[in-house]
Amino acid sequence: MASHAGAMPTGLREGSGFLSWIATTDHKRIGSLYMVTAFAFLLAGVVEAMLMRVQLATSRSTFLGPEAYNQIFTMHGTTMIFLFVMPFFTGMANYMVPLMIGARDMSFPRLNAFGYWVFLFGGLFMYSSFLLGAAPNAGWFAYAPLTELKFSPGLNMDFWALAILLLGISSTAGAINFVVTITSLRSHGMTFNLMPLFVWAMLVTSLIIIFAFPSITVAALLLLIDRNLGASFYIAAGGGDPILWQHLFWAFGHPEVYILILPAFGIISEVLPPFSRKPIFGYPFIAWSTVAIGFLSFTVWAHHMFAVGLPVVVQAFFAATSFAIAVPTGVKIFNWLGTIWRGNLILKPPMLFALGFIGQFVVGGITGVFVATVPFDWQVTDSYFVPAHFHYVLFGGALFGLFAGLYYWMPKFTGRLLKDGLGTLHFWLTFIGFNLTFFPMHIMGLLGMPRRVYTYAPGLGWDTPNFISTIGGFIIALSVIVFLWNFFASVRNGQVAGDDPWDAWTLEWSTSSPPPPHNFERLPEVRSRRPLWDQKHPETPDWGHRH
Repeated sequence: MASHAGAMPTGLREGSGFLSWIATTDHKRIGSLYMVTAFAFLLAGVVEAMLMRVQLATSRSTFLGPEAYNQIFTMHGTTMIFLFVMPFFTGMANYMVPLMIGARDMSFPRLNAFGYWVFLFGGLFMYSSFLLGAAPNAGWFAYAPLTELKFSPGLNMDFWALAILLLGISSTAGAINFVVTITSLRSHGMTFNLMPLFVWAMLVTSLIIIFAFPSITVAALLLLIDRNLGASFYIAAGGGDPILWQHLFWAFGHPEVYILILPAFGIISEVLPPFSRKPIFGYPFIAWSTVAIGFLSFTVWAHHMFAVGLPVVVQAFFAATSFAIAVPTGVKIFNWLGTIWRGNLILKPPMLFALGFIGQFVVGGITGVFVATVPFDWQVTDSYFVPAHFHYVLFGGALFGLFAGLYYWMPKFTGRLLKDGLGTLHFWLTFIGFNLTFFPMHIMGLLGMPRRVYTYAPGLGWDTPNFISTIGGFIIALSVIVFLWNFFASVRNGQVAGDDPWDAWTLEWSTSSPPPPHNFERLPEVRSRRPLWDQKHPETPDWGHRH
C-alpha cells in the first residue's frame, strides 16, 4: 500500500471552460461526466418505459405496433442496465472513491478518461440506430438463435452487439482502474479492515466486472460472426448449440445483477450510520458478505434456464446456490437493521431512500427465492412475475440506493444542499409510483400474462393490473421531474452545504465542497474506520471500530 503523507504536489490543476472538460483527467470531472451522461440516458429510458406502459394500459391497444414495441422494450432494458445504472455508479465511484481513501486521483487518469469516452460513444452508437430505423429489437438478452440473421434480418442486432462490445471495453477499463486504485493508493494507515464499505463494494464490483464481462464479450462476438461471416455457433442445423448463448449470456447476466446492486449496498452502508447517529453495526460481516456475494454470483447463472431442459441434478445445484447467495444478502439486511435499531433517526431524503431501499429490496429478494425454486419457476418463467421480481431488485434496490447516494453526496458534488421538501416529495412519489407500477405485475404473472407481448386480449383479468401499472409509471415519471426541479433550483440558490453538512466521519467530508483539484491540502492518516468523526469527537467511546 502506497503512503500518501505530504503536501499537495504541483501539476494537479486544470483550467475552466468547455475544452478543459473535454481534455480532463480529473477523477471528479470524469465522475461528473459519467453521472450527467448516464442521467440523460435515464431520461431516454423513462420515455421508453412510458411508451410501453401507454401501449399496455388497455387491451388491444394500437398505440405502438409490434416492431416499434420490440425496439422500445429492447432499448429500455439495454439503456437502464448498460447506459444508466452501471455508468452512473461508475461515475459516483469515480468521484468518491479517491476522496474516501485519501488519494489525489485514480491510478490511471488517462485510462479513466478513455473509459468515459468509450462509454459515451457506445451509447450514442446504440441510439444512432433509431436514425436508421434499425434499433435493436430482440430484447436486451438477445437470445440466439432468434437473433441470427435468418430470424432478425437488418442491422438491428448488429448495432446491439457492437455497442455491447464497446460498453464492455469501457466497463473493464474502469474496473481495472478501481482495483488498482483501491489496492495501491489508500491513505497511510488505511488497511483493508478500515476501508469505507462503499469502497469495499466497488472493489468487489470491479472484480466481478473483470471476470464476468469476457463471457458476454465472447457471446456478442460469436453472434456477430454468425450474422456477418456465415458461421453457426448458435445454429443447430450448422452444428452449433442454441443453448450456448444462454450459458454465455447468463454467466455474465447474473453476476451483472450484483454489479448493479453491490454499489447500492455500499451506499446504504455509508448513509445509515450518520442518519442513525450510530456506527455501522457488524462492519466485518458487511464487508466479507460483500466478498461472499461476489464469489457466489458466478455460481447461480443457470437458474435463469430451468425451463430449457437441464438435467435434474444441474437444476438442483443451481437452485441450492441461488438459495445460498440469499444468506450473505440477509446478513447485510440484519446488520443495517441493527444500525438503525435504537438510533436517533434523522429522516432527511438520503435516509428516506435508504429505508425505502431496504423494504423494496427485501421484497425483491424474497421473490428471487421463489423463482429459484424449480417447480415455482416452471409456472412463472417468461411471465410478468419475473419483471416484477427484477424491478424490485434493480429499481427498488439499485435506484433507491442511487438516489440515497445522490442526496447524501450532492453537497460534496455541488457545494449546496438539495431542498428537503422537494426531496421528501421526490421520495414519496417514487415509492408510491414504484409499488403501483411493479407490484401488480406479480398478479399479472400469476394470472398467466406472458412477458414481451405488445398487446393482449380483453377478459383475461389483465386489464386492471396493467392500467394500475400505467398510472404508477406516470407517477414515477413525475418523480423524476421533481428531482430535476430540485437539482436545478438547489444548484442555483440552494443552501450552502459547507464541508461536512451531515456531521459524518469518512474522509470525503474532510475537504471542501466541492473539493479542489488536488482533493486534500495534506493527505490524511487513518487510524480507525471513522477518522473524521474521531477528530471532531475525541470524547466518543471506541465502539470497537478500530483495527
